[in-house]
Amino acid sequence: MNSQRDSKSWTNRLVALGRYALAVVLLVTALAKLLDNRGFATVIGAYALLPRALLLPTGLAIGLAELGLSLWLFSGRRIAVAALASTAMHLGYFLLLASALARGLALENCGCFGAFWARPLSLVSLGEDLVLIAVSLAIWWGARHRTA
Repeated sequence: MNSQRDSKSWTNRLVALGRYALAVVLLVTALAKLLDNRGFATVIGAYALLPRALLLPTGLAIGLAELGLSLWLFSGRRIAVAALASTAMHLGYFLLLASALARGLALENCGCFGAFWARPLSLVSLGEDLVLIAVSLAIWWGARHRTA
């Protein structure tokens, strides 16, 4: 019985560690996007998917969504649902980056950290999103199997 309780205790700790780490990443990326929304809108425009009139509102919506998800993860409420929302968000980012690479776009800034930390779009960017998807799914699984 002790080993089962110890296992649940470790699950709880790993879920907490994962959700705090993910919340910090989302908080940093959200602030970077929100503090220079015009610069981030320019990055979004480089993906050549949206009309110019939608770039600023889309940048704002993405930044606010990341901020909201970060605060949700920090709150500890309904962690499994928050983790699924994070999975969906990062899967969307993964598909966006993959489509840009498939279209042969050579972007100097993938936009992952807004306009502040320009990093070129590459397979590494895709790998980072896969890691964030995996972390989100691990949090979801752990949250569903942890003790109260």
